[in-house]
Amino acid sequence: MLPEPLYKSLAQTLADAEGDRREIVRLTAEYPDLSVEDGYRIQDELVALKQAQGHRVLATKMGFTSRAKMKQMNVNDPIYGHVFDYMAVDDGVLYLHELIHPKVEAEIAFVLGKDIEGPGITGAQVLAATEYVLPALEIIDSRYENFHFTLPDVIADNTSASRVFLGTTLRKPDELELDLVGVTLSINGELRDLGAGAAVLGHPAHSVAMLANMLARRGQKLKAGQLILTGGITGAHPLSVGDLVCAKWDGLGSIEFVVKE
Repeated sequence: MLPEPLYKSLAQTLADAEGDRREIVRLTAEYPDLSVEDGYRIQDELVALKQAQGHRVLATKMGFTSRAKMKQMNVNDPIYGHVFDYMAVDDGVLYLHELIHPKVEAEIAFVLGKDIEGPGITGAQVLAATEYVLPALEIIDSRYENFHFTLPDVIADNTSASRVFLGTTLRKPDELELDLVGVTLSINGELRDLGAGAAVLGHPAHSVAMLANMLARRGQKLKAGQLILTGGITGAHPLSVGDLVCAKWDGLGSIEFVVKE
């Protein structure tokens, strides 16, 4: 546990790094004993800080939702963070000068029709409570030098949340076999990555279930109307000025954007 005022101070450091668009050294370089719980406490302060500035939480996002990534990071659970209203891009243009070193990954997002409260929530319960699903491209942009961090660092940094493009095709979850939904991610007409919904914990609904159960440990729940990004089906790919990015989902349409200075 850190001294109470330090949580606010570190949250401010991360918020300033995002606002100034500059890399900082990971927090654990100075605070090597930083725990996962400390990371979430800092993230909580970061959320409070954004809300005090007039921003609202647009979505909850999951990270490290592939088994390979969890094994690589030596964790048993994914991690979660928050996407704010100012992070949504709706004009098809990503401006590089607003970010540090962004990467893009393709996901499936859920919108809930009912509250979900853990523990013990299953993927089947999530599907029954889901209003619809839609495609999403998440732009992650770690505030740390060279995307180099430990688990508590990335949690504190709001899981590298920075921008999101949401698709306009909405489907009921029972209209698709979400674990079999294929996704291709192309940059400048070249296929960079592909995958299926099963890359996310075997089924994207399992990601939402795990989120509900993780939140339950902190006395929180998922609410009707909530938007949830379930985690990357593809890997995260770096972006440069001039890039044209196009992702296509089976049954969920496509999203396209261009990267400008």
